[in-house]
Amino acid sequence: MEFRIARADLNEAVSWAARALPARTPVPVLGGLSLMAGPGRLAVSGFDFETAARVETDAETVAEGRVLVLGRRLLDICRVLPEGPVSCVLEGSRFTVEAGGARFGLSTLPYEEYPALPEAPPVYGGVDAAAFATAVGQVAVAAGRDDTLPVLTGIRLRLDGEEMALSASDRYRYAVRRLEWKPEAGAAGAAVEALLPARRLLELARSLARCGTVSIGLDPAEGAGGGMVGFEGGRTRTVLRRLEGRLPGYGSLFELAGAAVAEVECGALAEAVRRVAVVAEANSPVRLEFSGEDGSVMVRAGFGDDVAAQRLPAVLRGAGEVAVAFNPAYLVDALNSFEGPALRLELLGSGQRVLLGDGGHQHLLMSVKQLV
Repeated sequence: MEFRIARADLNEAVSWAARALPARTPVPVLGGLSLMAGPGRLAVSGFDFETAARVETDAETVAEGRVLVLGRRLLDICRVLPEGPVSCVLEGSRFTVEAGGARFGLSTLPYEEYPALPEAPPVYGGVDAAAFATAVGQVAVAAGRDDTLPVLTGIRLRLDGEEMALSASDRYRYAVRRLEWKPEAGAAGAAVEALLPARRLLELARSLARCGTVSIGLDPAEGAGGGMVGFEGGRTRTVLRRLEGRLPGYGSLFELAGAAVAEVECGALAEAVRRVAVVAEANSPVRLEFSGEDGSVMVRAGFGDDVAAQRLPAVLRGAGEVAVAFNPAYLVDALNSFEGPALRLELLGSGQRVLLGDGGHQHLLMSVKQLV
């Protein structure tokens, strides 16, 4: 096996495939990256049984072949290679990487012990890559981080006709984002959904944001509790294993009958919350006091002499005044997930649900019961 490749192309391919490397594993070969040199191309792959990543890039192949090398070691080498063309050669059990006078030797792993990568499921449709990356980022902030509750660490991907809905919840907040997508001919049947690991999906969506269109592959027959979901853009392909279980529904949670409605400039409110929160003690809330008569919202934090407040313009309909309070980190996460300048809040009062909305994006928060 021997090939030559541009430094930037090798670094990009290895960096992409390394996303599938496990942080720790009792199976040594899973720490490896597979390099396969074929006519005019190099394919680099990584796999940890939950995620499979494969990317192809241009290369000048002198001798075809394949090799399995320590992935993180190769990634470190690619980052420090001098500029210019890179020559890679497999000689016996030694893989050599050389560029600009620098030479690195790597021992290889037994390729016959490396598991076969899962087949990508059939393409079900496509979505704008930039819009998809934005949408995943907007809901990922609400996903849980407690691995003992794996269902809550996921993002639900639901495909229904020409609408994609992404949702996530950690029990204290619930985010939903809807966007358009284009199903393949014959794929617009009953709605299908899959629960995918939020962290992996976020990394994947961000890395594909500039590829134009992301093709999504899945097998509806697998159901919501098993199987794989594929994402392809450009020369890259990633397959994620679905999480088992279902995310709790949000339909009735988002129905706030009799709620007062407030409208405020989102960016200004986020900045005010960050500003006043500097005086808040750990776990202390930030309070929002809406007044229809004054046409304003007072943002407050702190107790006793250590207090901060800022008043902003706001519109309130359906009540004379409403006061709510939130964990400041949760509130800032929610506010930062919105793109538009105007934000709508549906308010039931202290200790009740509050629904933040802007077009196809909604974020539900629970307000603190006690206001001091």
